Amino acid sequence: MRRADRLFQIIQIMRRARAPITADAIAEELETSKRTVYRDIATLMGQRVPIRGEAGMGYVLDQGFDLPPLMLTPDEIEAAVLGAQWVASRGDPSLARAAQDLIAKIGASVPERLRPYVLEPAGRAVAGWRTQPPDQLDMAQVRAAIRGGRKISLRYRDEQDRQSERTVWPVTVGYHETVRMLVAWCELRTDFRNFRTDRVVSAQFLEDRYPERPSLLRARWRAALEAERRRYHEQHPAN
Repeated sequence: MRRADRLFQIIQIMRRARAPITADAIAEELETSKRTVYRDIATLMGQRVPIRGEAGMGYVLDQGFDLPPLMLTPDEIEAAVLGAQWVASRGDPSLARAAQDLIAKIGASVPERLRPYVLEPAGRAVAGWRTQPPDQLDMAQVRAAIRGGRKISLRYRDEQDRQSERTVWPVTVGYHETVRMLVAWCELRTDFRNFRTDRVVSAQFLEDRYPERPSLLRARWRAALEAERRRYHEQHPAN
């Protein structure tokens, strides 16, 4: 690995770390020596990269520091293109167009020597052979409601073809191989529920905001998922 690439990777490792990271851990990931890592960190600090810490204790990168947005490695380019290919083949129409635009922007923005990683990537997302049922609500509006913390009123049809009225607090959209799921807090059930987007009969996007921040609702949902996983493993220890 070239030294310039290694310096860039050290910054990336620190940026994604949630706690101080040691030179040992960095050296192991980069497959280099701890002495080289110490020397590289000293170089970065000499270039005024805001790294705090010391040998043996670990290092952190101060918040707010960033690199130019498209200083990407070949692996990062291929990861972005592969993900965008998947979204282009399986996402709703507005996300599919955005994914195609993203691939074009990456190809136009990276240096010439990296362009083959965009135009002729080593991996490719294969389109599913099953036809995905169409969404019965505007997914762009769903994403706007998720970001804005606004409620959605649904008329929903379950697998037994029974219809019900639900007011939900949208959390996220799950993109599965053959269906899409709206994950939301359901006021009727006072719990988190999954709603297949192809089973929505009608939807009204409300101006009403639900009474907590979207980030707290997502944290509550993740905690509920984790509790459900623990219960499952307690009941099925062999799995």
